[in-house]
Amino acid sequence: VQLQASGGGLVQAGASLRLSCTTSVGSLRSYHMGWFRQPPGKEREFVAVIRRPGSGGATSYADSVKGRFTISRDNAKNTVYLQLNSLEPEDTAVYYCATSVSVTPYYVHSYGYWGQGTQVTVSS
Repeated sequence: VQLQASGGGLVQAGASLRLSCTTSVGSLRSYHMGWFRQPPGKEREFVAVIRRPGSGGATSYADSVKGRFTISRDNAKNTVYLQLNSLEPEDTAVYYCATSVSVTPYYVHSYGYWGQGTQVTVSS
């Protein structure tokens, strides 16, 4: 599976962005889809996951983004989205999408295929 992430950019605090993750090879329906981020000089961290349709499509979020970010998927378009609202400078990071079949899709090691990342920079 080859994933392409897009939608990042430079915005001011309080702004919104929508990230997209898609593939032109294969289907994402069989996977839980997660978003991670890696701030400058820090380790990659979990942001959100949406489970595969066969598992009910439930969502989970990191506490730091709960209430501000929303993950969704359009199975017909083979695309997963991450809506980022009320952005803060602390949200500055490279954002990655990835696929998982794990029952605990909250960890980097639970994911197999990764996209190339898209940069989100939030200025104060």
